[in-house]
Amino acid sequence: MTTSDSPTNPADQRLSLVLIALFKGVLYRDTDVRLWEALLALEARVRDYVEVLGLMLIVDEAEGHAYLRQSPEEDEGTPLPRLVRRRPLSYPVSLLLALIRKKLAEHDAAGGDPRLILSREQLVDMVRVFLPETANEARLMDRIDSHINKVVELGFLRRLRGDGDRFEVRRIITGFIDADWLADLDRRLAEYAAHLDDSADELSPDPRRQSDS
Repeated sequence: MTTSDSPTNPADQRLSLVLIALFKGVLYRDTDVRLWEALLALEARVRDYVEVLGLMLIVDEAEGHAYLRQSPEEDEGTPLPRLVRRRPLSYPVSLLLALIRKKLAEHDAAGGDPRLILSREQLVDMVRVFLPETANEARLMDRIDSHINKVVELGFLRRLRGDGDRFEVRRIITGFIDADWLADLDRRLAEYAAHLDDSADELSPDPRRQSDS
């Protein structure tokens, strides 16, 4: 039997599966325990592999998630093309993320169930306080639903099976909005509110044009 005909090393197979999962998105312990255990066993090899591609492995064992992040650019040498895309977020989506993160911090401080479940109604109530008044309630709700869907797409919320109007907050949000960021949240919320006031036309169409909508 030649080398090329020999069976694949099981450790290499596990490494491939872990890498594929990370390149596809976030790896969660509660979603695939076996893959999570493989990641922890092969963590050094995974780090070495992705480092060649200009990426960093972020593992949060306490929260049970792992993902890849672009490494900081070095001053020397030719910068590598980005493999992890930057996703520009609208102000309403950023606002919603900030409010969800604050809600998670309050939930953790209160103790009890480590999972935070929020209803669509709760999410709407959280964000609409900071949005400009509008006579077109239906359009406002559509806008807020689109922002919630974006947060789901980004992986910070997960719809509960059998109940599309309830969401679990994914704790990976703590890796993107940390305690230092939260400490400055009041100022940031004021900035969001000011920006949204300036952008009222986006959420409140000109009454002269409502007949066209």
